[in-house]
Amino acid sequence: MNRLVNRKLALTIGLATLSAPLLAHHGDAGRFNEITRSVSGTVVAVQLVNPHSTILFAVVDENGATVTWQAELGSPKQLSSRFGWNRETLRPGTKITVTGRPLKSGSPYINLTERARIVLSDSCEEIYHSTTLPDEPLVCD
Repeated sequence: MNRLVNRKLALTIGLATLSAPLLAHHGDAGRFNEITRSVSGTVVAVQLVNPHSTILFAVVDENGATVTWQAELGSPKQLSSRFGWNRETLRPGTKITVTGRPLKSGSPYINLTERARIVLSDSCEEIYHSTTLPDEPLVCD
């Protein structure tokens, strides 16, 4: 009887240990600036994948060079259920303005999981905002 209990206990501990990484989630560990930044560009590609969807968009910098930025969002399920996104929501060529927290390193990467929004530049339509978006009015050019 004790052997059976020991085996069950060992099996339970082993399964719990192996499944712990599945439940873990990474934080941003100070990688992103606390101050938000807005960046405007043209969508190159949208990747609706788990655990984080991404948008690749081309931005013309102050020197006239085109830089490809990457924006990190939530999961496809979150985007679909909260905002009605699907594979047609953002198509290549769409002009957007993204507000979020850029990387501290200065690399063209922006986090949109908090204090963030995406606006269609041509229509000034907000198509995404994080739950922690400050109460700021939407301003369009």
